[in-house]
Amino acid sequence: MEETLKNKIAVYPGSFDPITNGHVDLIERGLRIFDRVIIAVAPSLNKSPFFTLEERVDLIRKVIGQNPRIEIDVIDGLLVAYIKKKKAAAVIRGLRAVSDFEYEFQLALMNRKMDPNFEAVFLMPSERYTYLSSSIIKEVAKFGGSLKDMVPAVVEKELKKKMNKER
Repeated sequence: MEETLKNKIAVYPGSFDPITNGHVDLIERGLRIFDRVIIAVAPSLNKSPFFTLEERVDLIRKVIGQNPRIEIDVIDGLLVAYIKKKKAAAVIRGLRAVSDFEYEFQLALMNRKMDPNFEAVFLMPSERYTYLSSSIIKEVAKFGGSLKDMVPAVVEKELKKKMNKER
């Protein structure tokens, strides 16, 4: 194997508020392509996060467990700078629908404008997760709906616990 093909790292950035089975699916798909995946948790400055940054990182750790091919980190600042710092080959982004593509395409082009070496790999989740988003998960949890097969059990437990505190 050529040196350039060894140790390919991908960054999977997002707010992960909370991590869903769709996210887990994309992480697993990313590991089929890349040697390592860095889950880069963003503070969500433009959103009002339900879970704190620390809680989101902790939930991801509980869901992912110990995997030497996965790193969990916090990203603060521009994605292109983070990619360079981590020596990553690409960014993983999930596409559920055409609307995702338009937004992600625009972001990828902006990142490439800032760094011509920027690469984005767009992955489609399993069809059983195409409707999932963290926003939908929080809405279902808010009204006491079942989250079976949508989020890992530990996430469902923490969502319910936090929802009960807010009532």
